[in-house]
Amino acid sequence: MLVTGRLMLRSLRVASSSPSTPTLEEIAPNHHYPAGVAKVVLKKGKTQLFKDGSPMVYSGAVARVIGRPPPNTGDIVLVADGTEKPIGWGFYNSTSMFRVRLMQQHDEIALDPSSSLNAEKLLETRIAAAAMLRQNLGLPSAHTNAYRLVNSEGDRFTLFLVEVMENQISYLISLDGQKTGFYADQRENRCFLSTISEGSRVLDICCYTGGFALNAASGGALDVIGVDTSLPALQLAKENVSLNGLDPRRISFLRQDATEFMKAAVSRNESWDIVILDPPKLAPRKKVLKSASGMYRNLNYLAMQLTKRGGLLMTCSCSGAMTQSGLFFRILQGAASMAGRKITVVRQAGAACDHPIDPAYPEGEYLTNILLRVL
Repeated sequence: MLVTGRLMLRSLRVASSSPSTPTLEEIAPNHHYPAGVAKVVLKKGKTQLFKDGSPMVYSGAVARVIGRPPPNTGDIVLVADGTEKPIGWGFYNSTSMFRVRLMQQHDEIALDPSSSLNAEKLLETRIAAAAMLRQNLGLPSAHTNAYRLVNSEGDRFTLFLVEVMENQISYLISLDGQKTGFYADQRENRCFLSTISEGSRVLDICCYTGGFALNAASGGALDVIGVDTSLPALQLAKENVSLNGLDPRRISFLRQDATEFMKAAVSRNESWDIVILDPPKLAPRKKVLKSASGMYRNLNYLAMQLTKRGGLLMTCSCSGAMTQSGLFFRILQGAASMAGRKITVVRQAGAACDHPIDPAYPEGEYLTNILLRVL
């Protein structure tokens, strides 16, 4: 298992050493709180959002912080309304735009008082619930054994991910690579690609360690090319070819900038039956959405020109700001117009089912995977 969320684990150690900390039910009536636990008081009119379930208390919602000394990053704090009545508790971050990541709300504690201000107990309970959900979804199975065990806010955690790294196709990963070294969110989309690749020539742009390319080759593609700028990632991709006993004459990887490669391929009038475009996060924040939209449009414009007429383009965005904006289809249509192509949506998907979304935190929806027929 790979675990991210050092702040949470630091606080877990602190919380587990003080099991006698009173519950919020005991604290709330007199507006007192345990010694050493600071209170983050919300501005007037900001409370309902977090009572409704949003777990990320942004700095603009905070009126003041009560506590001497002030809380440090990683400390457990109470979150209170304007009258200083606690509504929940979470982990404090003095430098992030998300000042508190709520772990448990006041009304939840009535269901499980033992978890109040007890990070260790709460983690045990929610990890067990997350594991049960995956079991009910049939994970792992004979066909799928790579899945996300804990999906942050979707499993009632914040800044906490656990991925189980196995697969029917074997992958070598590096913990020094991007995120956890592997992207389990695209698992079902890679599996789908393997079912439509037989007899095809496939181009995988921004291939990283070869997830889509390997599935295409495993699915019977005649020729697969993966393109990425990361030399360490491509070295792993090449090792993954050998690891899975795939024919190196049918799958190869190139280190090159995606835009430069596609422009050169267009100039040579090259084309592929299936093109996959899975760029890195181009719009990490809403404020850069406009410039990112132009980058997405230009990348898809080039990818569409490299797709044979009647062929398929699987295009992706892992930027939450883009997915939540609803602009992606408009961008794709703009790219098609620039390329002089007509497009039809064949399939629309997101992250795999082991990446649940909390409706109270729609910002957790980040991945878009669209399969287009390009004419």
